Amino acid sequence: MAYQLYRNTTLGNSLQESLDELIQSQQITPQLALQVLLQFDKAINSALAQRVRNRVNFRGSLNTYRFCDNVWTFVLNDVEFREVTELIKVDKVKIVACDGKRFF
Repeated sequence: MAYQLYRNTTLGNSLQESLDELIQSQQITPQLALQVLLQFDKAINSALAQRVRNRVNFRGSLNTYRFCDNVWTFVLNDVEFREVTELIKVDKVKIVACDGKRFF
């Protein structure tokens, strides 16, 4: 089973809303909607693991961290993200890191 982290992205939320509408109009069953979400989880995890090659460096102040069920969660304050020519500053960021090799 793939991680379900990406269901809370814009794409994941849009998919869930569309599936809910189809269920409400009785065009698909809840079981089919669940199968679609599970396939989305697998596809998005696989695509990000295999296709994304960009690297970004970041620096900030560590506020809190936690390791639970093989998932790291970091909350950082005053973070700077640097790509080759771009710098982005944010007040707070939460990073959730999972073992991608576990499922592929």
